[in-house]
Amino acid sequence: MESEEDRADGVHFAGDSLLITNRNWNNLPDSILLHIFQYLSARELLNVGLTCRSWFRVSYDEFLWKDLFSLNFKIDPSVKIVPGKTSWLAEYKRLSYHTPVVQTEVMKEHSHQVLHVSFAHNGKMFATCSKDGYVLVWDSSYPASIKYYHDMKTFSWKYTQFSQFNQSDTLLLVSGVHFGTPHSTSGEIAVFSLQAGFNLQCRVMNKPYDIFGTWYSDHHLLSGDLHWLAHLVSTSILWLNKASQESESELVPIMDQLYKFYNSNASSIRAVMVANCLAPSPLESEAVSSEAGAQPGKGPDNSERGNPPSHREINSPSTSGYVLPTSSREHEDEEAPEVLYPVSSRLQCSTLEGSFLKRRCLGDGMDYACPIQYNAEYRQVETQGKGKSNARSLSDSSDSEDSGESDETDESSSGISDASMGTEECASETDDLSDHAEKYLIFTTGSKTYTPHQIGFKRIKPVSFPRKLDPGPSLRERLAEREREKQNSGLPRPEPNWLVYEEVADKFDKVDHLIDLHGHIIGMGLSPDHRYLYVNSRPWPRGYVIKNPLDPPPIAQEIDIHVIDLVTLKEVGTMLRAHKAYTPNNECFFIFLDVCNEYVASGAEDKHGYLWDRHYGVCLVKFPHIDVVNSVAFNPCDPEMLVTTSDDYTVKVWRSRSKVKELGLEDRNFPRGLEVRRKTRCRLRSDIPQSNPTTSSALNTV
Repeated sequence: MESEEDRADGVHFAGDSLLITNRNWNNLPDSILLHIFQYLSARELLNVGLTCRSWFRVSYDEFLWKDLFSLNFKIDPSVKIVPGKTSWLAEYKRLSYHTPVVQTEVMKEHSHQVLHVSFAHNGKMFATCSKDGYVLVWDSSYPASIKYYHDMKTFSWKYTQFSQFNQSDTLLLVSGVHFGTPHSTSGEIAVFSLQAGFNLQCRVMNKPYDIFGTWYSDHHLLSGDLHWLAHLVSTSILWLNKASQESESELVPIMDQLYKFYNSNASSIRAVMVANCLAPSPLESEAVSSEAGAQPGKGPDNSERGNPPSHREINSPSTSGYVLPTSSREHEDEEAPEVLYPVSSRLQCSTLEGSFLKRRCLGDGMDYACPIQYNAEYRQVETQGKGKSNARSLSDSSDSEDSGESDETDESSSGISDASMGTEECASETDDLSDHAEKYLIFTTGSKTYTPHQIGFKRIKPVSFPRKLDPGPSLRERLAEREREKQNSGLPRPEPNWLVYEEVADKFDKVDHLIDLHGHIIGMGLSPDHRYLYVNSRPWPRGYVIKNPLDPPPIAQEIDIHVIDLVTLKEVGTMLRAHKAYTPNNECFFIFLDVCNEYVASGAEDKHGYLWDRHYGVCLVKFPHIDVVNSVAFNPCDPEMLVTTSDDYTVKVWRSRSKVKELGLEDRNFPRGLEVRRKTRCRLRSDIPQSNPTTSSALNTV
């Protein structure tokens, strides 16, 4: 038997075993290498690619990385790659290294629960609001530091609850809650200048305070007012205000009424926002009225968590014999919505009502982090939209003199880039609002009960802000007119019957469209291109019946996310039982969410923030806090940076591994979020698609 020695053919013998040198491994066919590499993890696959050129080439095969991508991130293999992208390896790298997951900063400057965070459009600043009454403006560069601040308690504010930068990032809108009586719903909006200091420009009353307020243009904002007309019936008035209310004359107006809506069943207009109208043509009116209304409620105390609603209780007593108005009784005959009963993988409860107070944690598993499921219509629009140029400037669509120009826009062409969004809408404080293209007013409201369960849409035509105030008839003229009416009829003018909408419909504006989500709406966020609206909602149980508008159904502990196409005003995506909330219906507060081009993020009451990939729909990261996470926000210019705020009094900044490396930091020295992915080191044979017999036979021969 010959001794062990190398042979010219690259094969040598050791006992009775046949050994193959590296030279033969290098010459293996690609099909065999592909089959072997399927059993490797991502790290192992990159390591074997360093062996030689042929292995390097095969290790970067797109079919391998598509398989790894679907397996490790639990993505449905039928979901295609993001339109406009071609490399599954690059997508794997994006979700692994370019997703915000490293906690680089924890700010503890707030002394109470932090309710909201918002970014400037240029990404250089973000603002936080808290129950300590302060609004803080931060520099977003590492490490984040306070740039401006103001104590709003000097204006008798109880706390700050919401903020928003204008389009040019020169002004900051801050919304808050006033100190007042236990049933007060009064709030206020303040506007601060971000140029040459943090000077207060104006203050505007806002009622109820959970309207929040929003920018209409660069120098005009929306606020609200609420007036009661009859039992459970009120009117919501939305005002268009100048951001700078200094005036040379008392005849120069600083505000103008935009809309006046009818509210029934103790509901009201809440959480208003403005989106660029991308619909090709005006919608037909699908709702005769908004049927919204709200009753003043008991104000929050220091023990409350999160951002409480302004309608916690109703002054009028709840009676079981209450008779619904005609419009509300009609809804009882409708088919019961298909909404599942609240079921939780982490909580146990004996009864539906008891689930909000008597809960028991079962673990911190990821099994309830369900993906966002999009329908075929969304996928088709997404593919078509990405295939077209996204260079259309927002100013082209919002400042066009011909409003029909936007009507001719293709429904699928909605990709307004973030860079174009940065264009100023107005050149000066005296901008002409009539030059703006149509917009959408979006808000939450209700018709069956006082809790917000509907999303309302109103198409805003170009408005004309009055340049001179019309003083109207003098007091003497009004008294004389009333006296003439009394003499002619013999009786004073009768009071309208506010309880019957049909009799007073001409006094109110009509809502264009209503979408009923059959649950309590607790948050809304717009995609950067203003094409899609993402909504947080806690559903009512199946077969619910509302006999008394003051007694809404109990709500699920799971928060659903709904995706609405603002061109068709149809729901195109849903995520059921995604993240958690525990407060009951009469104490439910806002859980803010945010959307960027690549990701969707939301807070939750289970002490975590959540992040999903927007295209693939999968949950990628959970951001831990030690109390309720109220709000999240992406940096508009850097989706690899996310900020979360919590009831634990902290503001946390999360950055990607790639950004941490850019900053010269070691990510191992910082805490990380909980990444939702398969943790197995390598795949089992059962996870691998079966190869064809020829390849398997060749592998066994080797």
